[in-house]
Amino acid sequence: MDLFQFLNLIGGLSLFLFGMNLMGQALERRAGSGMRTLLSRMTTGKAAGFLTGCGVTAVIQSSSATTVMVVGFVNSGLMTLRQAIHVIMGANVGTTVTAWILSLGGISGDSIVVQLLKPTSFTPVMALIGVALLLFSKSSKKKDSGTILLGFAVLMFGMDAMTGAVSGLAEVPAFRELFLMFRNPLLGLLAGAVLTGIIQSSSASVGILQALAATGQVPLSAAIPIIMGQNIGTCVTALLSSVGANRNARRAAFVHLSFNIIGSTVLLTVFSLVQGLFHPTIFAGPADQFNIAIAHTAFNLLCVAMLTPASQLLEKLAMRVIPDAREPEKNARLDERLLATPPLALAQCEKQASSMAEEAVTALEEGLQAFETYTPALAEEIRRREDKTDRAEDRLGNYLIRLSAQPLSQADSEEAAKLLKVIGDFERIADHAVNLLDSAEELRDKQLAFSEAARRELSVLTAAVREVLQLALTAFTKNDLEAAFQVEPLKEVIDGLKEQLRTRHILRLQKGECQVETGFVWSDLLTSLERAADHSSNIAGCVIDADQHRLDLHQTLRAVRQESEDFRQAYRAYVEKYALS
Repeated sequence: MDLFQFLNLIGGLSLFLFGMNLMGQALERRAGSGMRTLLSRMTTGKAAGFLTGCGVTAVIQSSSATTVMVVGFVNSGLMTLRQAIHVIMGANVGTTVTAWILSLGGISGDSIVVQLLKPTSFTPVMALIGVALLLFSKSSKKKDSGTILLGFAVLMFGMDAMTGAVSGLAEVPAFRELFLMFRNPLLGLLAGAVLTGIIQSSSASVGILQALAATGQVPLSAAIPIIMGQNIGTCVTALLSSVGANRNARRAAFVHLSFNIIGSTVLLTVFSLVQGLFHPTIFAGPADQFNIAIAHTAFNLLCVAMLTPASQLLEKLAMRVIPDAREPEKNARLDERLLATPPLALAQCEKQASSMAEEAVTALEEGLQAFETYTPALAEEIRRREDKTDRAEDRLGNYLIRLSAQPLSQADSEEAAKLLKVIGDFERIADHAVNLLDSAEELRDKQLAFSEAARRELSVLTAAVREVLQLALTAFTKNDLEAAFQVEPLKEVIDGLKEQLRTRHILRLQKGECQVETGFVWSDLLTSLERAADHSSNIAGCVIDADQHRLDLHQTLRAVRQESEDFRQAYRAYVEKYALS
């Protein structure tokens, strides 16, 4: 190989890695909610976890990336170690898809059908379509589709360049001697592990091996140990990602390493014994792109078949190597590792936002309860929930801002914007819970009490507020549009109730039926309840906004109030339901 061939090899490898990265990122964006749907099935069982890992890896073309995601999910508390084991196993099988795609380059034949199947025939067309979509399409989905096509084309051009650059090595005796040396299984294993560890992609290292095999000078007996070593080398990325993570996340990375080491050790031993005792002729022949893809797939399937029954032993081994500390460890929420995979980062944001929403609504309901059955423990619980929602809003807000700077699909960008708006409203609801508590404590400390009539009227308003809060919570956490459209008419009824209660209280004061000191508490109480309903309206409006793909909350709420017969019907129903006696 001369200098220019070497430069072509480097250029081809660079194109290959760039194309793989470009295609993988675009596939992540294009998959978007589909990927989140897949990940939501991780908790349903071993088979579901395996298929999820396999599917996600097949989509993003990287088992390393999938394992890093898994480490991030375990670190954030969204996945258990046991669930992670089967996802990791599935990722190892999913990564074999790349080798099969690259093996298309080894197709030979003179027929039209065979020629059309060769990447050199369809890759230029894919590149042209990809560029056209990128340049002339306004849709983000179409642009992502164009990027996928262009990334694949770049990948295949890189593969073709590598194959062409090494073709001259077929006539170099030293090259064959090098691979004959790798017939020593341990050397082959080490070579595969080191190469993959350096480039941090087993798919890429398999592609390089396939390009070298195109020379016809790579014995299959040397290629198989290298393939086994590649699975060990791919663990480097996950191990690096686990640095600074919690124990379960480090255990997930260790499971990935132990799975590949145990599988490679056992199968390498079997391979060596078969080769030494029986000398099968198939191993003596040259490797090509197809039988490398076959060997890669067979090896990973055998590892999964062998170690799936021992998954609990892998879990125990990880816990033995990385034991629990004496003090319990707090899970890190909103794992930064997932920022590299925006759909998954958004999934954990949605989960955390839902948890925050439930905390805020519960706090306000407890604030209402404080007027009926005040206890110091209840007061402490309300303030704890409010503090928790404050901290959650800060973390989520900062994380979502950083996430918004990543390349997002249009749908994911809209979802991130919705979450940024909504978490502020839930945080304010929790603030109003503390305001309610303050009012309840003022009544208690000053030994004041509302009149019987006031309490009856207040019970009507609080019932309406409780319902509007639950509707907003359901609308957000379940993306329930029906519930979202019910919020605005009920909020309008609450506004009317508030004014009625204010007027009635003034009349009671004028008649001397109420204490003057209660008037200030009554006013603060009504204001807190009205504003809680206002924030519920904002939340429901954001849900409707996101569904209609617009970002004008005021226009949305105005349209709901003025243009909908459903609104008028619901309003009349709520007026009747919450009528004052």
